[in-house]
Amino acid sequence: MVGRVAQTRREDSGTGEHCVSASQTEARRAPTLMMIVNDPAFFLSHRLVVARAALDAGYRVVIATSAGQAVGRITEAGLEHRPIELSRSGTNPLKEFRTLLDISRLIGSVRPDVLHLVTIKPVIYGGIAARLNRVPALVSAISGLGFLYGTGASWKTRILRALLKPMYRFALRHRNGTIIVQNDEDARQIRRLSGRNEDHIVQLKGSGVDLDRFTGSSEPPRPIVALMAARMLAEKGVYTFVDAARRLTTQRRNVVCRLIGSPDPGNPGSVTTEELEAWQQDGIIEWQPYTADMPSAFARCHLFVLPSYYGEGLPKVLLEAAASRRAVITTDHPGCRDAIIAGKTGLLVPPRDSTALADAILELASDGARRRLMGGAGYALAHSQFADSAIANAHLDVYESLHARSQRTK
Repeated sequence: MVGRVAQTRREDSGTGEHCVSASQTEARRAPTLMMIVNDPAFFLSHRLVVARAALDAGYRVVIATSAGQAVGRITEAGLEHRPIELSRSGTNPLKEFRTLLDISRLIGSVRPDVLHLVTIKPVIYGGIAARLNRVPALVSAISGLGFLYGTGASWKTRILRALLKPMYRFALRHRNGTIIVQNDEDARQIRRLSGRNEDHIVQLKGSGVDLDRFTGSSEPPRPIVALMAARMLAEKGVYTFVDAARRLTTQRRNVVCRLIGSPDPGNPGSVTTEELEAWQQDGIIEWQPYTADMPSAFARCHLFVLPSYYGEGLPKVLLEAAASRRAVITTDHPGCRDAIIAGKTGLLVPPRDSTALADAILELASDGARRRLMGGAGYALAHSQFADSAIANAHLDVYESLHARSQRTK
């Protein structure tokens, strides 16, 4: 690990002291890690533990995100922050080119020793800018390929995918770069997309989970509550979950289907607030907007559901559910299936199949012993594979390897 950097001594020849040379100062300064993430809230939930670990290891850490209420928490954590205009869903060519230039200027001003890019736009624009600015070391984190590589892509999405492919390829082929992925399917996709071999690709188990925060609890009293918590996107399986809840309501099953999450106006696949309120009014689901207190949300449910067919990496919420001792029902889809042990910590159902989902919910709702056994197995899995401290240390190993290599080739 990088050690804390001692203050540079000043010595002058007339008093027995002399100035340390510029090359010595450069060699002894703390290396700079710069992380570019589109959304400050996403950084806090998925990458803060990595940034703190880097800070503790002796790095100067600079975080670049778009504006948001969460920015204050970044600086409170002792990290430097740089604002950047970065729209997740913008497609205006002129504005996107301006964003690319802004990212390039920011990288040029910070001059990071290691640049860590997270999510699609930062990876593409930052990767291009990193090569133009001759950044010594680059980490590109592909935390799922998003709606562009989800199932059932529209013709517009397929066209956009074709246009982005050469940009991805250029951005990911930094001479001293590592690509971090979270599941086997993404590793295969990235190999094809980038032309990189296994030497440049590292697979990590998602963003990890805070095991001090998600400690698990016994089940609450009946009725049985099946919880889904996610961004309110079609691709996350919201409509599938609601259809399954409608089936259970029609069959007069004593299962409460609870939905937690807020609409995402910046995403073309977002569910509307009006739809959510109508489903709740009709008695199909219970709905509440996003909450940061997910440990309490898990404590008030019996099982967790994520019927996603989104381009997932390794959904953090599934790791949190496992650490909370909750059995999981999710889809046989890249990322989702990688977060559970099918038949042991949860059940897999086909994507977009509300009948299979309703049957799986009823299966676990009706068998408390099996449900609790799965919850216990998930808890053990989270502790053995998904601790965020282990994930943070794995990131530090990547940084150290790349930084050392860049120093050798100076």
